Amino acid sequence: MTLDRTASPLAAAARAHETDFGPEVFRARRERFLEGIGAGTAVIAAAPELLLSRDTEVPYRQNSDFFYLTGFLEPEAVAVLTPHDPEHRFTLFVRPRDPEKETWSGRRAGVEGAREAYGADAAHPIAELDERLKDLVEPGDALWYALGSWEEMDRRMLALVAGFRRSRPRQGKGPVDVRDPAGVLDRLRMVKEPREIARIRAAAELSAQAHLAAMRAVRPGMGEWELQALIEHTFRAAGPECGPAYGTIVGSGAGSTVLHYVTNDRRIGDDEIVLVDAGAEIGYYCGDITRVLPASGRFTPPQRALYGVVHRALETGISLVAPGETVLGVHEAVRRVLVEGMVELGLLAGDVDGLIESEAFKRFFMHQTSHWLGLDVHDAGPYTEPGGGSVVLRPGMVLTVEPGIYVAADAEEVPDEYRGLGIRLEDNVLVTEAGGEILTRGVPVDVDEVERVVAARGGG
Repeated sequence: MTLDRTASPLAAAARAHETDFGPEVFRARRERFLEGIGAGTAVIAAAPELLLSRDTEVPYRQNSDFFYLTGFLEPEAVAVLTPHDPEHRFTLFVRPRDPEKETWSGRRAGVEGAREAYGADAAHPIAELDERLKDLVEPGDALWYALGSWEEMDRRMLALVAGFRRSRPRQGKGPVDVRDPAGVLDRLRMVKEPREIARIRAAAELSAQAHLAAMRAVRPGMGEWELQALIEHTFRAAGPECGPAYGTIVGSGAGSTVLHYVTNDRRIGDDEIVLVDAGAEIGYYCGDITRVLPASGRFTPPQRALYGVVHRALETGISLVAPGETVLGVHEAVRRVLVEGMVELGLLAGDVDGLIESEAFKRFFMHQTSHWLGLDVHDAGPYTEPGGGSVVLRPGMVLTVEPGIYVAADAEEVPDEYRGLGIRLEDNVLVTEAGGEILTRGVPVDVDEVERVVAARGGG
């Protein structure tokens, strides 16, 4: 897919808003989830509010599973899903309306809004959760709850289970085990609905626009933080539901060899490369792109050589994305190209198969090639099947392909010219019936085209 590289970032956000999700979308998801949990009862909690310092809160972001099933964006909420109750399959506990608190922190949906706007069959104030939860959970044969997500809620649920354990021998009621909703939810979330794909596509397009802005602005002497500010401005200026999907990485010089470098606190030197890993989030759906930029406008010969190996691996991986292929198959093909390149460049010596078997390559390529992409940048879903074997790709899945080679500045027994160089290239790929559709080529990755964009910067 080729995107218009002169398009406004606002256009991506506008297209995302054309795919707003109504209550019927979340109802359909809940029904699929309820079918998956059989005769159990599920309790899904909203993300808790967190403090940045003293009484200043971290900007709130809803738990992705909770959003996926309810669309509800407020904190202090709990959803209870009860397949055994045909009239009240979805009960929502929420903060009640409160004019005084709403004056300070904004309007709440309240109990009425939970029913009318979010499709709850029943809704109650969150203060009534303890009073009502036992009766809702008791008829289920299992309690589906994600232990470890929120300490206060964990204590509540463990106390509930302990009570059932004590009373069950005489009363014969209550769930007999606790199961992780991820066992069902992750599988549902792996295959995206058309509306979700439209949002991811828009987030990928906005991500590409921000990377283009960075390419056109980068120069020696610029602060990494300035490039970060430009990228994140591009995200946020696109609309109220737009922003960074994760901490923006701008690693110049040896910082490019640090996988999750987020200090972004040094000035870019002459002839250095700058690794930029940044993605936009639009309406809870994420993009994720990595590009490497030559600060001077031209890659040095060692930089270009290392870039060429990683680019070949990227294109190899993308070419394999198709229904029936496996995540492991993509990784193994990418790994082989990288190891062959490491031998060609003198980073490793020996037989390629032997180097792969001994994992000697992990000194320079220490991560997997792909991760799922969606509501989270590292989205829900397994990569390996329970009985062994790699997950098979299916239409509607979205994954990254991101090979890299990282040569630490103090690496020993490698050619001097590669020390302190890190190259990672990352695109987002949608699995379609016909193969893989690249969602992120609105920003160039070919080495010559990257140089042209950077060299053509204003005043460069």
